[in-house]
Amino acid sequence: MSSERLGNIIFYSLEKAIKIYRQFAQRNITGANFDITIDQWLVLKTLEESPTITQQQLAVKVFKDLASVSRIFDLLIEKGFLIREPDLADRRRCKLTITKDGLGILDSVQPLIHSNRAAALSGISKADIRKLQEILERLIANTDLNSSETR
Repeated sequence: MSSERLGNIIFYSLEKAIKIYRQFAQRNITGANFDITIDQWLVLKTLEESPTITQQQLAVKVFKDLASVSRIFDLLIEKGFLIREPDLADRRRCKLTITKDGLGILDSVQPLIHSNRAAALSGISKADIRKLQEILERLIANTDLNSSETR
């Protein structure tokens, strides 16, 4: 029997922190009567920042598989936050456009997103946040197969 405890494994703590934060943030979003999930917001926000991004690139950026991203697109279209149109330049692709309502939900939920982050980071200094960011970036570089630093 191993003497290692889950609570002493940094990756377990990282995963726990992310899951608890997502639950906290979603509870606040739902409690404020916004009809959007964290994942839907993330997809919309990514499309807002990168309107020409492909579905595959978006899936990688939001850490989802293609099927999940496709379901999120369908839900965002059903809610009226996104429009899917054929791409006239390439019939194999579709063009995704955020609607006025989609932009509105992004704007409306943004103060709550900031509030959620502030609550989660309460009591943590800016220096500690910068150091944590540096550590996480190093961890990513150490383990990312696509990173040139790991080769």
